[in-house]
Amino acid sequence: MDIFSHAFWTAVAAKTASSKLKYFKDKKGINTVWAATWGILPDIFAFAPIFISAALVFLLGMGDQNIFTIPHPFELEPVNRDTLFIFRLTHSLYNISHSAVVFTFIFGLVYFLTKKIRWEMLGWLLHILIDLPTHSYKFYPTPILWPLANWKFDGIPWSTPWFMILNFSAILLVTSIYIVKRKSKNG
Repeated sequence: MDIFSHAFWTAVAAKTASSKLKYFKDKKGINTVWAATWGILPDIFAFAPIFISAALVFLLGMGDQNIFTIPHPFELEPVNRDTLFIFRLTHSLYNISHSAVVFTFIFGLVYFLTKKIRWEMLGWLLHILIDLPTHSYKFYPTPILWPLANWKFDGIPWSTPWFMILNFSAILLVTSIYIVKRKSKNG
């Protein structure tokens, strides 16, 4: 899914969990901004190098790549040795940041070190779960069990027009409901 949608849906989930769950009633709750940050972190981690590389190529004229030699999305899977280094790197980082196994390890490590559950980090897990059905085999399928298994789900690409319309309509609907509720509460 696109990064804006990840941030939005993670923030909505965090806000809803904070207000609905009994565990948070007498506590601070879940920090929505941090949850949304964790919700976009997997894509930032995986795709920042490719965007930085593209910016350097474009702005500084570094390398021999131009817009006409960049592979189309459907040419990126599966990644092989002949693929440019930057795409192999992105693929490796994507495996790390989109694995529920890696998430569980890091989440447990943070708990072990701080003796606190960092609920905001669940934004990362939500990101993985959202990507699972919204990526196809053709473009960055979600490696949920990496490195234990290479199983990936062949979902509906989030860039499919009807899905994008549905997703952004749902975002507008939820935002409208939130605004109306806020106005009636304050008004």
